[in-house]
Amino acid sequence: MKKTILTLSAATTLMLSSCMTTGMGTTSSTSSSGDVLTSVLGAVLSNVLFGGSLFDQSSMLGSWNYSAPSAAFTTQQALTKAGGNATVANMTTSLASNYNNIGINRSNTSFSFLEGNKFSAKVNGIPFSGTYTYNQQNGEIALKTATETIKGNVTKTAKGMGLMFDSTQMANILQKEGKVSNTAAVQAVSKLAKSANGARVGFELTK
Repeated sequence: MKKTILTLSAATTLMLSSCMTTGMGTTSSTSSSGDVLTSVLGAVLSNVLFGGSLFDQSSMLGSWNYSAPSAAFTTQQALTKAGGNATVANMTTSLASNYNNIGINRSNTSFSFLEGNKFSAKVNGIPFSGTYTYNQQNGEIALKTATETIKGNVTKTAKGMGLMFDSTQMANILQKEGKVSNTAAVQAVSKLAKSANGARVGFELTK
């Protein structure tokens, strides 16, 4: 318990420092310092995908709306090599800025997982749907649309679900499915996922 409290405290301190130096503490129409704090806390509690807290498939069912950016690493070793929780906190802060530039918010980005392995989603207000497979042993998920299969990872966060992807899959989600025209912001998000071996970026979702 002491370790968890210290980790949360360190991440919160880093987030506040980062907001002061990058201007992320200024409230905008789609993001606020509170949103960034939520994303940092969520990332700290789920910063390792394989070996972290996972959903059984029945717990995933229902509609989930975008709440904040989310970032994690595939293993504890990858997280440690990249710089630990401080790196995750920096990634989520940067994601918040780029998502704000894209226009991603709670009302236009959501995922619904249904009985019979069906899903429907909106990213940046653009709907798409299909079927999905989920491995509840390691949190790997594959979203199958009419044109492609997008592979990602699911993990529990402080308030809900983290749905995250590698750089290629995240770019597909934003450009092919979400029709995002802000190429610079998409490239910045993709670059974050490429910034360290084993990094994943995406969305924290809540019901």
